[in-house]
Amino acid sequence: MVTNQASIKRNGVQDFVSLRASAAIIAAFTFFIAWFFIFTDEITFAVWRGLFSGLAMKVFTLTTLVAVMIHVRIGLWQVLTDYVKAPGVRAVIQFILNLIAFVYVAVGLFVLWGI
Repeated sequence: MVTNQASIKRNGVQDFVSLRASAAIIAAFTFFIAWFFIFTDEITFAVWRGLFSGLAMKVFTLTTLVAVMIHVRIGLWQVLTDYVKAPGVRAVIQFILNLIAFVYVAVGLFVLWGI
């Protein structure tokens, strides 16, 4: 019996929901940071460090980093399958870009929890 390779990994509805959910998280983080910059009179290192020292902000930032990685992975997959037709080249490009996205999250994790 032959199965569709796409059905083993994920489907279009899951991609749609994941993209929208990750976009909502990214937008919420962006609006919060914009609100912080607009309504904070003087932004110093102490104020910035104080913002990111709370557990809620660390979790919110980590959630946003993971949402960015999910958004990037799905977006790259969609764009690369449309424009890069050679499967080998597409696999290499996807691997490298997904590795970069993972490294961004890992570095963000170490920087965030190192405060």
